[in-house]
This record gives sequence, C-alpha cells and structure tokens, in this order.
Amino acid sequence: MIKGFRKFFIYLTILLIVSIALLILVAGSTRYAENDGIMLNAIVQTAKENWQNPDAIDKTQFDIDFIIFGRNNEKLFTTSEKAFSGINVPLDAAREGMSAMPVNDGEIFLGTVVIPNQAKVGFQRTIKRLAVTITIIVAALIISYLTFLYFINKNVVRPFNRMKEFAGLVAQGRLDEPLKMDRKNIFGAFTESFDIMREELKAARQREQSLKMKEKELVASLSHDLKTPVTGIKAICGVLSVKLQDEYLKTKVDNIEQKTQEISTLLNDLLASALDDLGEMNVNLMEETSDILKSIVDEHDIYGKVDSEDIPDCIIKLDRNRMSQVIGNIINNSYKYAGTKIDVSYAFSGNFLEMRIRDYGEGVDPEEVELLTNKFYRGKKNTAGKDGSGLGLYISSELMKKMQGSLICINDKEGFEVRLMIPLA
Repeated sequence: MIKGFRKFFIYLTILLIVSIALLILVAGSTRYAENDGIMLNAIVQTAKENWQNPDAIDKTQFDIDFIIFGRNNEKLFTTSEKAFSGINVPLDAAREGMSAMPVNDGEIFLGTVVIPNQAKVGFQRTIKRLAVTITIIVAALIISYLTFLYFINKNVVRPFNRMKEFAGLVAQGRLDEPLKMDRKNIFGAFTESFDIMREELKAARQREQSLKMKEKELVASLSHDLKTPVTGIKAICGVLSVKLQDEYLKTKVDNIEQKTQEISTLLNDLLASALDDLGEMNVNLMEETSDILKSIVDEHDIYGKVDSEDIPDCIIKLDRNRMSQVIGNIINNSYKYAGTKIDVSYAFSGNFLEMRIRDYGEGVDPEEVELLTNKFYRGKKNTAGKDGSGLGLYISSELMKKMQGSLICINDKEGFEVRLMIPLA
C-alpha cells in the first residue's frame, strides 16, 4: 500500500516536470517572422501567370495563405476562406495589418495579392499549440486524479467502511461474521487483529452464556427441590391448626403457615422465571367455561377480601394452572401492598373476556406503571420492609402473552387495577 502511494507520487512528479517542459518548449517556439520577400514575389508571379484562370493555381504550392483581388477589388481567388474571413476588399486587409502586393503586367495594373501578417500567424499557431498542449496535460492530470481516487477508494475508503461495518456488527453482538482480510490495503495489518478480537469476544460470550445457563439451571433446580420441604411444612401446619387447642400456639402456627405460603409463592416465581429464561415455561391452552375463573379467585382469596361480580357465560382459552398462578400473584400483591378490599369485574372486549382486578390502596407513581412488568422491578411506594422479588407481575405478563392474551396495569386516584385480556374460544 505504501509502495503504491510512493509510485503514484513519483509518477505525478514526473508528469508535472514533463508538462512544464512542454509548455516552455511550445512557448519558446514562437517566432515573430517577417514576411519572406522572395515568397511574395513568387506568389505575385504565379498570380500573374494564371490571371486568366486563377482556379488553376495549386493551393498547396506555398506554405502561406493568400488571396487575389481584381482590378476592381473583386475577390478572384483564395487559398483559405477561414484565414481571410471578413476580408472583402484590399482595404480590409490593410486594416488587419496584412501585406498587399500589386500585380502588374508591364504598365497595366491587374490586381492585388494579399497575405496575412506572418508574425501574427506565428503567434496564433503558438497559441493553438499551447492550447492543445494544455488540454493534453489537463486530461492527463484528470486521468491521474481519477486513478488516484479509485486507488484511495479501493485501498483506504472501502477497507475503512468494512471495518466500520464490522465494528457495528460487533457492537450489535453479531460475532459470527468474520472481517474480510486483505493485506494489500493500508489497514491490512489491523484486519487480522480485529478478527482475532472478534473470535475472542465470541468465545467469551459463549462462556458467559454457558455460565448463565448453568446458573439458571441451578436456580430452577433449587427452587424445585425446595418446594417439597415447604409443602411438607404447610401440611404439618394444617394438621397442627386442627389438633392444637391452645390459641397462642394456633396463632404461631398460622403465622408459620402464612410465611410458608409467601416462601412458596417466591419459589414459584423464581422457578417460573428460571424456566422462562431456559425456554421451558410451557403453556397448555384448553377451552374452559368462564366459571373456572371464580374457582381460581376463591382458592387465592384466603383473607376473604375479594368481591367478585357475576361472570358472563362464555368459553375461554387458558391454561388452568398458569391462570391460577397469574391471578394468585395479583391478589397476593394487593394483600401485601394495598390491604384493602378487592373488586373483580368482567366485560367483553372484542375477542377477549376482560377480567378487572382492582384494589383501593395508594397504587404506584404514574411513571412507574409501564415498568411494573419488567423483571426484578419493584415500585417505590409501600415496598419498604416488605418481601418480594419483583418477578410476580413480570411472570404474570409473560404467561398471559403465552396464553395469547395480555396483562395491563392501570393506576388512578381510586387505586390500582390489573386487567387480564383472556382470549375467547
């Protein structure tokens, strides 16, 4: 590449030197010659000999142009109309500085021979030669410039653009596309290093993804394994609540059971999140009657705070277990953060049954509403000192999407509302 630049500049220097030399030579060839008297006499003699038939004169006989006028200044013959453009009478020639010689036959005046001013003709010829030379030089410079632009585009601009595109692909995480290598361009020394960097980044990302997958698998495994002892604790608490007569002990057992339920909910959320990351959070859609929603609400209304409207009769599509997980998350959130009564209402909305679950707490800040379904996000109000992972609404939203519906959060002055769009069969 550097050799190419050196060759081009050597060529350009030689071209400029040759161009200057040519201009000097052409300009130095100008001669302000005087008219040749012998040649003038020869032209006059030729005109005299052919006066009766001027057309018989050979136009190429002499090196200069001439024109012959008759006795009455009429134009009889000319070797070049262009050379004598605008010359109609000898007086016109005199005004242009041309030379005129009379043609006599003894004492008889026949006419006049006019030739151009040789100094002026020589100067005009030099100007033409200079113009042609300059044109050739300019053409050569333009061709050289275009060649240089092509050379720069091929060896600098294109490789730079490829490297720019490559950097963009790396920034986007597309590490499977190698950088085309060309050692001949100016970036050839860097191309291989950049591609090695891409391969190292790709390997590092693969290692990172492998570690993340192992971490998610560990979380899923632990969450699943912990569910068994938690379920056992819940069962024991249920038995003790029935058999114990001491109210103080029954209260403590109920507290244990409540905390166990919270742990169970957290484990369910962690397991669902891990399975979602692993691509294994499956949904099995079934056609169900709408009254199934009432039974799901009742099983999660452990404090009896839910006031539910009658459900319109219809057939809906859902996964019963996944819908239970969604509704359970929403009701538990209302218990935890609002502590008010919960109203559940229903309405048809296009191809969906819209289920509205509303509490009457402080809700969340308006700018936080769209963030509530993000993973691990928790609102700023009423969350201090309260357990939670920020996964509940995220998992619920993802499950609704997998069930071909959606989850919408609405915050207003009356409280907080979650709308579940359940597809109709």
